[in-house]
Amino acid sequence: MNLSLSRRARTLLASLVMLGGAVAVTMPVAEAASSIGAVYVLGNQPSGNNVLVFARHADGTLAAPVSVSTGGSGTGGGLGSQGAIVLDESGRHLYAVNAGSNSITSFRVRPSGLERVDVVDSGGVMPTSIAVDGGLVYVVNAGGVGSISGFTADEGDLTPLAGSSLPLSGAGTAPAQVSFTPDGEQLIVTERATQKIDVYEVGADGLASGPTVIDSVGVTPFGFGFDNKDHLIVSEAFGGRVDASAVSSYAVGQGALPPVSESVATTETAACWIAVTNNGRFAFAGNAGGSVSAYAVDPDGTLTLRDADGRTAAPGAGVTDLAVSRNSQFLYGRLGNGTVAAWAISSDGSLTDLGQQAGLPLSGAAGIAAA
Repeated sequence: MNLSLSRRARTLLASLVMLGGAVAVTMPVAEAASSIGAVYVLGNQPSGNNVLVFARHADGTLAAPVSVSTGGSGTGGGLGSQGAIVLDESGRHLYAVNAGSNSITSFRVRPSGLERVDVVDSGGVMPTSIAVDGGLVYVVNAGGVGSISGFTADEGDLTPLAGSSLPLSGAGTAPAQVSFTPDGEQLIVTERATQKIDVYEVGADGLASGPTVIDSVGVTPFGFGFDNKDHLIVSEAFGGRVDASAVSSYAVGQGALPPVSESVATTETAACWIAVTNNGRFAFAGNAGGSVSAYAVDPDGTLTLRDADGRTAAPGAGVTDLAVSRNSQFLYGRLGNGTVAAWAISSDGSLTDLGQQAGLPLSGAAGIAAA
């Protein structure tokens, strides 16, 4: 089996084509010539889920999106998660949840477009977040009692991993995200309802064990990311209390997560999403209250709020997810007004507004990934 590593993409699209049962989308020649990457968002509609693909130009701006069917259905409402759509490390494969049909979809990212490869049962109810490491894929199912389930991935072909389904810390945990640690040896799940963080060990056979359940240092742990020194950086929504949210960092260890910085305030409302630059120097918190808060990340994982008012960017609408481009030059935010906002990331962590591109449904859209 080819256990491909991945996380990079260059696609852009405009017409559906059937290729031997796989669904592909290709982009116009003129668009292809001016595009060097893409931003992906899930439509998450109950009438049929789709991936909305925004061409990314060299200057970071986005073109109007093209829609690609996932072959599943969404819920039409917020998923309360980060990681509903993810690229693997090479950027050659894209994975998306179908929360309304309890399935996940894989795509191949081609130079000329996006090709749907597989649609498989998620192993539970209401999948909301996906993690990828090489040839392993894990999903967190938020419905029912809540669980994680694993799959092997071979060039996008998904096979359920027998014995991989495990419970969370309990029922009714409202999981927000699942992700592998950078070394691929652990899985992390944040639980919004319990103030817990679950840590699973991942064996050489791909099977997870656990979880070890850790108390979050802050209230409502939500989205998270990692710097390049193995520090876990977690947003804390604090139940949506006005101007009460924060971000914490932890050192990743063997089943333990000793805190480094505890609940460094954003001074903003509902920090639910985190995006970290690939060099690990900056973390950006997306605040549903309508702003982005930048943090400097020291090599030891210490967090420092960049702007005293916590408003590194204020796009004029609630920020509902974030993603950094592979080259770490641009930040993209899914906004509550049905647009995707783009910013250029400066060497000091400041953000320059590059405008907003319309094309999202006004309700229900979920996740964001950037190549």
